[in-house]
Amino acid sequence: MKLPPALIAPPLYGLYKAWCATLRYDIAGRQAVDDLWHARTPMVFALWHDELFPLMHVRGDLEIVTVVSQSRDGEYLAQVLQRLGLRTARGSSSRGGVKALIGAARQMRKEGLCGCVTVDGPRGPRHKVKPGAIFLAQRAKAPIVPMRIFMERAKVFERAWDRFQLPLPFSRVRVVFGAPYRLPDTTDMITKEGEDNGQGGDAALAAACTDLEARLEGLR
Repeated sequence: MKLPPALIAPPLYGLYKAWCATLRYDIAGRQAVDDLWHARTPMVFALWHDELFPLMHVRGDLEIVTVVSQSRDGEYLAQVLQRLGLRTARGSSSRGGVKALIGAARQMRKEGLCGCVTVDGPRGPRHKVKPGAIFLAQRAKAPIVPMRIFMERAKVFERAWDRFQLPLPFSRVRVVFGAPYRLPDTTDMITKEGEDNGQGGDAALAAACTDLEARLEGLR
């Protein structure tokens, strides 16, 4: 029987902070992000699911809302993220995902927050961009910031769909922020219900996803 999230979250939070404190971070491309943030411009950060672990330790003064699964495991994660100072919108690709993205976009617009999306989550395929980040950027009228996290030494969970990476203590982590970019002003690829708009939206959405994939791979 699983323990209640309220009991598990505090030690998980402490372990995460202690683990990340041992890592040696090398950060590239952050200046453009900071310039936009200091101008109070919300952004959507887009990254691969397997590279997520070290991210929140380099958040700095960014105020972020992120979508978290509605599952019980998602509740553990949500409580840890909230302790780290993040906002959460609950949903996934199978349950309430579009509603959660709409809620996240609303928070971004009203409160000037940034969004964060693991673009191939929550179930893959691995390193294939799904529409979530595109939808969120479109709804929030925010630029997208592709980013990668490269871990010098990591435990790779080979049986996980994403081959999740856990950086080993005291290893080096390189965080690379790509150039922020905006979707075309005419982009209206997804309706508020999360469906194609019926006016060539499929092709435009596929092109936007392919473009974001290329930008992520280009950061390598």
